[in-house]
Amino acid sequence: MTVKRLAAKQYRAIADGAAPLARVTLPGDGWIATVRKALGMSGADLARRLGVTRARVSQAERAEREGGITLKAMEDFAAAMGCRFVYAIVPAEGRIENVVAAQARRKAEALVARSSTHMALERQALPEKKNKAEVERIARALMEDPPPGFWSEK
Repeated sequence: MTVKRLAAKQYRAIADGAAPLARVTLPGDGWIATVRKALGMSGADLARRLGVTRARVSQAERAEREGGITLKAMEDFAAAMGCRFVYAIVPAEGRIENVVAAQARRKAEALVARSSTHMALERQALPEKKNKAEVERIARALMEDPPPGFWSEK
């Protein structure tokens, strides 16, 4: 196994480890307000812990709901409430491997479609079953050793 493939495998394990977070949904009030209220902490209490004004707490809670708060601010607010801020990017469907497999399949289908067009012009088109098998073969090869441009849309 090459160093590059070993590193990719390690990164995939890290990303897949965050997959359970995909089930967590953003509360309507945002995390700051939700956790603050769950703790029974007032906005003024949180402001004192952070050394900011109550207005700043309200502003941060509003900014979070609107998607305009920084990661650093989220970390600071979490720490002030005795918590830890966690964020991750997780695959929309399952594991990282699924995302890579879907891209490999798209690339393989495009390659086979291009070849099939040329072969059909020469009256040498393969049967659909063989085309599907070729797509699978190429997709596996692409997953095994993704070429440069693997993620480009062309």
